[in-house]
Amino acid sequence: MVTVWGRKNSVNVQKVLWALDEAGVLFMRVDAGGEFGLLDTEDYRTLNPNQRIPTLVDGDTVVWESNAVTRYIVAKWSDGDLWPIDPGLRAVADMWMDWVQTTVMGPLTRIFWGLVRTPPDQRDIADIRQNTIECGHVFKILDAALVHRDYIVGDRFTVGDIPAGAVVWRYLSLNIDRPELLHVDEWMERLKRRPAFQKHVMLPLT
Repeated sequence: MVTVWGRKNSVNVQKVLWALDEAGVLFMRVDAGGEFGLLDTEDYRTLNPNQRIPTLVDGDTVVWESNAVTRYIVAKWSDGDLWPIDPGLRAVADMWMDWVQTTVMGPLTRIFWGLVRTPPDQRDIADIRQNTIECGHVFKILDAALVHRDYIVGDRFTVGDIPAGAVVWRYLSLNIDRPELLHVDEWMERLKRRPAFQKHVMLPLT
């Protein structure tokens, strides 16, 4: 049985759980991180020296870093479906997966922590506003890419949709100003019809 270490309200853990469910993989999840602790224990450090979540254990194989874990899942259990065989299509999925980490997560995390995890009287409103503007610019890039396609890679759902879908749900759930993102909204409506997305991503922000 595959084991995933991480709390279910972590967006990085949500990617992994969503991918496992889409690939039809049975798994067990162990609460770790945040209020659950465990990350500073010797046993967890042995699995993941970075002491972060998620970590996936599949027999003797241990994988950490959420996008690497997600790729491992679809490469092993959904090759040719969620994991495109064509190198060009796979590269498109990879680009957008890495774009989430390098371009989106910085400003989005600042907003999330500023609004959700910080008491109202301690919020840095200027920082929240600046990162809200940055996120608006960033997600316009995604919106433009979705003008002529239903999903990140093209006309079908793949691994490329998973990291982007998880963070866009979080972005759209925040009480902030956003630009019009017509094509992102249409894509999200398609994702919201997927049972695994409903189960693992469409959760309250906490």
